[in-house]
Amino acid sequence: MAKRAARRDRPMRRTARSTRRMKPTPPPVLALSAFDALLFDLDGVVTRTAAVHAAVWKQLFDEYLRRRAEHSGEPFRPFDIEGDYLTYVDGKPRYDGVQSFLESRGITLPYGTPEDDPDQETIGGLGNRKNMYFRKQLRTGGAEVFDTTTDLIRSAKAHGLKIAVVSSSKNCAEVLDAAGLTGLFDARVDGVELDRLGLPGKPAPDLFLEAARRLGARPERAAVFEDAVSGVQAGRVGGFGLVVGVDRAGQAVALREAGADLVVSDLGELTLDPPSPPTASLPSALDRFDEIAAALRGRRPAVFLDYDGTLTPIVDRPELAVLSPEPRQVIERLAQLCRVAIVSGRDRQDVEALVKVDGLVYAGSHGFDIAGPDGLSLQHEEAARHLASLRQADEALRRHVGGIDGVVIEAKKYAIAVHYRLVAHRDVAAVQQAVEDVAARHHDLRMTGGKKVFELRPRLDWDKGKAVLWLREVLGLSGPEVRSFYLGDDETDEDAFAALRDLGVGILVAEVPHPTQARYRLRDPGE
Repeated sequence: MAKRAARRDRPMRRTARSTRRMKPTPPPVLALSAFDALLFDLDGVVTRTAAVHAAVWKQLFDEYLRRRAEHSGEPFRPFDIEGDYLTYVDGKPRYDGVQSFLESRGITLPYGTPEDDPDQETIGGLGNRKNMYFRKQLRTGGAEVFDTTTDLIRSAKAHGLKIAVVSSSKNCAEVLDAAGLTGLFDARVDGVELDRLGLPGKPAPDLFLEAARRLGARPERAAVFEDAVSGVQAGRVGGFGLVVGVDRAGQAVALREAGADLVVSDLGELTLDPPSPPTASLPSALDRFDEIAAALRGRRPAVFLDYDGTLTPIVDRPELAVLSPEPRQVIERLAQLCRVAIVSGRDRQDVEALVKVDGLVYAGSHGFDIAGPDGLSLQHEEAARHLASLRQADEALRRHVGGIDGVVIEAKKYAIAVHYRLVAHRDVAAVQQAVEDVAARHHDLRMTGGKKVFELRPRLDWDKGKAVLWLREVLGLSGPEVRSFYLGDDETDEDAFAALRDLGVGILVAEVPHPTQARYRLRDPGE
């Protein structure tokens, strides 16, 4: 079970008669096979900004309390970082932290609004003054990173897990930018999103639950990493499969009492247990054809197909992935029997020209651009606002990596793909770093991966999975009388596999399977 996925084996007991030395406690093990997603708090877990926050809170409250004491004649009692910060402020949304601490001192102020001037004596004003101080510190000092945390994240991503950063801070994007980590996360749910969606902050679990939803992961299949008591409480209340407390401030007991399954002083203490190769556990769709047919009995199918690697073999350059006559004939016959959609990372016009079958639904750019029969059309409205950033990122990438042998930069309408299949191994790290750097300078873009490709896409809650679910609704395919099938081969297809996990059948096309949420597999496009 996930609750047992990370644990410390109990050391051998020493008795009065025992003369043997105790065995050293083995490191805790994080079994990646137990999870689909990992959710990380920012300050104190990913970045070394918790101490900056604490110092700025102390600056704010000491100034306010000293001025109040001078006017009232009461004794000045300063803000205590070890006691007040951890108890009333750490991990909470900014205004909640202001109100919580002031109430602990018996001080009541008008709440005001988030637009209050930093000099106003309101909850909003004090919170905004704290934010002004913090941003000044961030500009002058930058943001340091816990390398052990980013190492863990990259290892987990390499094994197919989705990663989110979950923070109550409205400065989350700026901190990630200052730390050069913008492209590291598949989703970001922060204080800005908290306000936009009207969610309660930690210790309520809503921020973590929203992050898991965006990653397509059930809470019991996701792990939470938190250094704040309120964050640990949120993970516990949310029913997450594992809650790891990161003790940076000598509060291990409090983290355990709040519900942490495991407490470490640094995530470098964790040993990763990668998932076993899924070959044996992922049956062939051909061998299980009778099983699939039985699940379809009494229903009609709807078939969603990726293009590259699914309908055509993977090739060295994207323009070489040409559909041969035989699979085109199969698609034409299939389209006469049921609804068929092509869901591709390519531009819609590109994949339409390659497939050349009328009557299909074509979803290009990972579903940002959709068209089909009877006037079906979707142009993601918010994605259009990112076109300028995509053009600028394309220009920057061509300047930085265009001269590296083997690099192929594919500029699409809603994405930029940097293919490195032909790049020498020694140069791949430089290509990846360049893409991460460009992503860090464009907060509205996010970096994703795939088979020998790095990609920049709009930072929006939209992917192939969301597109497939939208198509099911608008095409009348979401009822119990329809069984949806999705066939894909790559990392971006996992979003669709996850979306249809309980609603249809996912089939991975891969000679060597990777960790996947698909139910069956085919070895290659021929199968």
